[in-house]
Amino acid sequence: MAIILTEAEAKALLTKVISYSKADECEVNLSGQAGGNLRYARNEVSTSGSLINKNLQVQSSFGKKVGIATIDEFDDASLEKVVRRAEELAQLAPENPEHVGVLGPQQYLKSNGFFDSTAKITPDIRADAVIKSLQLSREQNLVGAGFLQDTYGYSAMMNSKGLFAYHPSTNVNFSLTVRTNDGKGSGYVARGYSDFSKLDTAAATRIALQKAQGSAEARAIEPGKYTVILEPTAAAVLLENIFFNMDARSADEGRSYFSKSGGKSRLGDKIVDERITIYSDPTNPELPASPWSGDGRPQEKTMWIEKGVVKNLAYSRYWAQKQGKKATPNPNNVIVMGGTSSLEDMIKSTQRGILVTKLWYIREVDPQTILLTGLTRDGTFYIENGKIKHPVKNFRFNESPIIMLNNLEALGKSERVVSTESDQNYLIPPMKIREFTFTSLSDAV
Repeated sequence: MAIILTEAEAKALLTKVISYSKADECEVNLSGQAGGNLRYARNEVSTSGSLINKNLQVQSSFGKKVGIATIDEFDDASLEKVVRRAEELAQLAPENPEHVGVLGPQQYLKSNGFFDSTAKITPDIRADAVIKSLQLSREQNLVGAGFLQDTYGYSAMMNSKGLFAYHPSTNVNFSLTVRTNDGKGSGYVARGYSDFSKLDTAAATRIALQKAQGSAEARAIEPGKYTVILEPTAAAVLLENIFFNMDARSADEGRSYFSKSGGKSRLGDKIVDERITIYSDPTNPELPASPWSGDGRPQEKTMWIEKGVVKNLAYSRYWAQKQGKKATPNPNNVIVMGGTSSLEDMIKSTQRGILVTKLWYIREVDPQTILLTGLTRDGTFYIENGKIKHPVKNFRFNESPIIMLNNLEALGKSERVVSTESDQNYLIPPMKIREFTFTSLSDAV
């Protein structure tokens, strides 16, 4: 059987699996993925790999007793066997009081997330993209270490009530760290796209080279509160901690920042600067996503925070029924609406501040305020009188993205970024923030 099935082929296979079911309800999820990667370090390729994966998961239920079994063999005997196994496990399972039945047929938006340019990448094409990066770091007598990974595949689901969903997708991520030979300077860049033709590894590499050379003679300055300009890669790892917390149940039960006293949530509250709008849209051409969630609910354009006000929280179907709310699923993509300022404009308008390329090793200090700690890295620069004056030694910070977004001064144009903490892709703008809290110095480069 082919690794990547067409919609018709996936539907035929899932129909066959459903036909074996003797349970009250049956849901089947099918996925296939193929791709490859190229890793390099010290200006030399170190590994080249390929990935092929196919998987089928069957969930059977008798009332509120649920069993799940998976398999990666697709002959008829194996397909029937995995259905029987799921049913056996369901019969043995205790009742799940929060189980809700499967959905009937749904209508989904059209999302164009599959690009031939990515699906047709060969090892030679991958090598050509990487050599453009390697040539530049070698010519500049700098040391590059990077990773290029591409995947193409599909996911599909069907259940015994007639629901069917299918979504093909592609993705390519490129990341690079460049160091000076003495190890004193470091630069970083990351790019993610659905369409491989948009990836320019040479242009990305030049950014990392410039940051590595520019950060080599870093000076120590006092920790404290500074105006900061966060590049999108740095902003993403802070903001995603807001995205991860937007769950209605944890808010209603008093377990998150979005909780209020008296068993209420912050729905309808203004929590950040009115220039901040955060939404999801599976049809966004720069960040296409699956038009359906894991349980088959349609994904729609959803405002989470609009002009600073909390408009929606994510509800599981069980919790939505219990609370009498719309069952809004967790988003498959997240977009932060940008502004009009360029990075250059932000620097020119800054009397005294710090430009941050990357934040890493993010850890939560206080979930009720989303207070986070972490470190700057790979290019941190002091700004004075509208110009970058010199590199500075890295800092540890303690800051909440909520407080940060209340101290917003300017927003740039949103761009697709890859989170260095979760590997998820977002659309995030560069941000200028006042009174960002740096607590101590770090010797890391």
